[in-house]
Amino acid sequence: MARTDITLGDLSHRDHAFYGLIWAGTTLAGRVDAALSRAHDLPLSWFEVMLWLNAQNEPVAASDLGAKTLLSRSQVSRVIDSLQARGLVARVPSLADARSVRIALTPEGRAAFAAADATRREALREVFDDRLDEADIEALERVWSKLKE
Repeated sequence: MARTDITLGDLSHRDHAFYGLIWAGTTLAGRVDAALSRAHDLPLSWFEVMLWLNAQNEPVAASDLGAKTLLSRSQVSRVIDSLQARGLVARVPSLADARSVRIALTPEGRAAFAAADATRREALREVFDDRLDEADIEALERVWSKLKE
């Protein structure tokens, strides 16, 4: 069966830009997810939680992770459970509130994150780093900052 070349039709520049962002995000996330899963048995959602934890000097509340990640509260909880089962994160009692716990990467988790981050960078090198120059990256940063406001 012959393949038909379909188009998005007569979209405005704004609509085309929006769908371009969706396509880019989905495509790049899929590429990274596949690379992380294949090399480390680590889904992108787990990596995202580890990314935020890696940048912290102190353990953080799971609710703070939920507020920063693209995951729902229940997804964050399941990811933390899975990471803890693999020894990559630990739940530690809160110093400020004995009724709550905070989450931190273990030393094994920091090592696993470093290895996974190298895999992420390699997965994006050809399709992101090699195609975008510094002006492109700065433009993306400006757009991203405006959209996050």
